Amino acid sequence: MTLAKIYLWVKIAKRQLSSVLPIENAILSCYPLNVSGKIKSLEALKEIAAAARKDGKTVVFTNGCFDLLHRGHVHILREAKACGDILIVGVNSDRSVKMIKGANRPLLPERDRVELIAAMEMVDYVVLFDESDPYKIIESLKPDVLAKGGDWSVEKIIGSDIVKKRGGRVAVIPYLAGFSTTEIIERIRR
Repeated sequence: MTLAKIYLWVKIAKRQLSSVLPIENAILSCYPLNVSGKIKSLEALKEIAAAARKDGKTVVFTNGCFDLLHRGHVHILREAKACGDILIVGVNSDRSVKMIKGANRPLLPERDRVELIAAMEMVDYVVLFDESDPYKIIESLKPDVLAKGGDWSVEKIIGSDIVKKRGGRVAVIPYLAGFSTTEIIERIRR
């Protein structure tokens, strides 16, 4: 078979597939189209984290509102993942974001924010939480590493006492100046 015939067959196959399959599909993509397997309850994550530790893996936890996903978030998630084997991300619920940021937030509903974070390849699991801070989650998951952006000092990172008491560590990831949701909102308003 000549190269020209192979090219023709590929063109025909693509045309036939494109009329039947959506642009993004599981057959042609190396990434899953459904990330719901990454979104877990706290109870399920307790078991996953315990099993991972038993297997000698390092469990990392970080959290945030992730109200408008931006480069600063990607940087923190990449660096957090580099601290261990399994990255669990806590995402504040809509109610929680309103408590912290005010009545005009979140910009995106929790369902969208959770799916966006779960779609990030460095994120292994996502858990939604309704409290104003992740203290109970950290207490339950017992991560080996607690990672947070550099706009937080170690003393002010919620849950650092739990992690340090268990012999874990707190990773403060350098903040990327100009990349916060609040700053981006302000730039848009100007």
